[in-house]
Amino acid sequence: MNTIDYGTLYGIGVGPGDPDLLPLKSVKIIQQVDIIFAASSTKNAHSQAVSIASPHIPEGSDVRLLPFPMTKDKVEKEACWRAHARTIIAELEKGKHAAFLTLGDSLTYATYGYVLKYVLDLAPDAPVITIPGITAYQAAAARINRPLVEGEESLLVVSGVEGGHRLRQFSHQVENVVFMKAYRNAGDITDALDENHMLENSVAVANCCLENEEVIEDVKSLKQRAPGYWTLILAKKNGHHDAP
Repeated sequence: MNTIDYGTLYGIGVGPGDPDLLPLKSVKIIQQVDIIFAASSTKNAHSQAVSIASPHIPEGSDVRLLPFPMTKDKVEKEACWRAHARTIIAELEKGKHAAFLTLGDSLTYATYGYVLKYVLDLAPDAPVITIPGITAYQAAAARINRPLVEGEESLLVVSGVEGGHRLRQFSHQVENVVFMKAYRNAGDITDALDENHMLENSVAVANCCLENEEVIEDVKSLKQRAPGYWTLILAKKNGHHDAP
């Protein structure tokens, strides 16, 4: 029976933007692997994850960008994830060790997570090690010295791409909420926060840990301005409006 001597795939979350926020374990792996993979848009050859990790990537490293389409077409997305998984598996089958760099945490709204499913499905015997990273919302909370949760409080982490409907759905169950990617539908998110007595205690952070970082105290202002893609909102229910 023929067996394949696979290399190892390492999933690495590079954090929110500051190269110093990469875990030491991730830095060591980046400096030792044979290939570094990262996602890029089909519209350009840029990877924010590679840019963040660049101070730790040895000169001459084999860095390969995998283009992902910005589409809502599920069939097209799944075909892309499968194709990229096969690309990675082909290198693992040669015995090469590879890292997949992704923004924030490896498994929190991360491109790596989609590809990982197909790697595990198509090459179940290939060794995979995932290293956690610091999320943008953890970094944003630290930036403004704001606890995310205390005592018996709960925290809801949702995507803001489709607006504030998820908060409306679960508002009676949570005291704190994080909206990731709160950009196109920031106005509806603001309305949802207002409806659920959270607007007063909300703060937006754009481009956290990057040179153009911005803390937006007046979240209502996002209804009149384009907040930018890398914008998130931290919110907490007012004490005198606690859920029953």
